[in-house]
Amino acid sequence: LLSCRLYCEEAKDPKRRSCQTVLAETLDIVVRSFAPILPHLAEEVFQYIPFKKDSEGVFRTGWINASSAWKKPGIEEAIEGACAMRDSFLGSISGKNALEYEVIIVIEPGLLFELMEALQAEETSSVSQLNEIMMASQTTLLSELPKETPADANIIKGTFLINLEGGDICEQSSYKVIARPIAKAKCPRCRRYTAESSSTPCPRCLQVLAARKGST
Repeated sequence: LLSCRLYCEEAKDPKRRSCQTVLAETLDIVVRSFAPILPHLAEEVFQYIPFKKDSEGVFRTGWINASSAWKKPGIEEAIEGACAMRDSFLGSISGKNALEYEVIIVIEPGLLFELMEALQAEETSSVSQLNEIMMASQTTLLSELPKETPADANIIKGTFLINLEGGDICEQSSYKVIARPIAKAKCPRCRRYTAESSSTPCPRCLQVLAARKGST
């Protein structure tokens, strides 16, 4: 997830910038957390953080002050639900390369489906947040099983408990995960199986490369 966003996206792409923001915020919180125990190490790390403009040091700039914008209702539950489905997917392929597969997630209409839609607005995507979490080359989000699903398909079933607003909203939702070998070729740039041929970058990488050429 991190490597794909940092090294494959355009430099100013919101996905890449948001990843850098999370890493910066995480580093700041971690350093301030262990500062009382390891003051010299914390101070040294703080002085070398490239995006810090002040030089007052970690002990003169206050304690942890995370923005309230990080706490959005439903985000934690959406990520946890996606991770539960990812565990089902990875368990079904027995340690094989997840990028060699596409994932089909089937969830009946309801709160869990809406949370997953927040991570992937399109029905099928290779660049959505949901697909990045699944670690596959492509993820499809459906409300019912595809009609062409083989009778012997390996369908992994699971449930996820959604708990929102301190327990005021509680819903047990079921889901199905199907892993299928992907038919596309490996992209020589991002290494995902999303290209039409092994000698040509995938559509996402072609777009990034074209934008770089246009800016030079």
